[in-house]
Amino acid sequence: MKDTVLETHAMTQNRAKIRTEGVNVHYGATHAIKDVTLDIPDKTVTAFIGPSGCGKSTFLRCINRMNDTIDVCRVTGIITIDGEDIYDRRIDPVQLRRKVGMVFQKPNPFPKSIYDNVAYGPKIHGLARNRAELDEIVEKALRRGAIWDEVKDRLSEPGTGLSGGQQQRLCIARAIATEPEILLMDEPCSALDPIATSQVEELIYELKNNYSVVIVTHSMQQAARVSQKTAFFHLGTMVEYGETDEIFTNPRDERTENYITGRIG
Repeated sequence: MKDTVLETHAMTQNRAKIRTEGVNVHYGATHAIKDVTLDIPDKTVTAFIGPSGCGKSTFLRCINRMNDTIDVCRVTGIITIDGEDIYDRRIDPVQLRRKVGMVFQKPNPFPKSIYDNVAYGPKIHGLARNRAELDEIVEKALRRGAIWDEVKDRLSEPGTGLSGGQQQRLCIARAIATEPEILLMDEPCSALDPIATSQVEELIYELKNNYSVVIVTHSMQQAARVSQKTAFFHLGTMVEYGETDEIFTNPRDERTENYITGRIG
């Protein structure tokens, strides 16, 4: 019986939450992403690494259709979440983004109170029937964002008054308040100091217990610390994808090895 439970858990861990097949992205005449195919498992942190301008963030933004907001951008290929094609014309991008939360490079709290920053998403999606339920959602999200103890006595104060690291954790709490299944993070620590970075990294590691987390990072050390899977991008191509330990200790492609050892960057 125990073996069956362990096997079921392993299958859940390894099942693809996000699947991409032959994804290409064009910005006008520029071919930014070239034929990317990969499976991203559930309840895992997956890191996208590579030099600046290699396409990591562009590809990340395909997963919640953020590129739709750019007129000259064209995405082709297939991206599915739980087997559902997210570019199907029947899919509402607003509802998709409730399921696929996003945290940006620079902390961007709304010019509202700490409470209202977190309550905003649940309110517009109708997730709470009354104030008591909304209070519960806000507290749960702030706890999951590892910031509740620091802000519980100042929920009416502006979110913009927090430190950089606290603002980023508030933005993470805001992203998870709508109960997404996937969290996308675009270099979430690049604007933070080392202590705040460490706090956010600990949080990212914890979040994988509840979410499929995909993080773009320019820091190979960060990818090694927080992720279980890593994809290396170079010049718009996904060169290599696999277990993080394998990518860093035994890369299969010479370009990956050159990047990791600092010969290209």
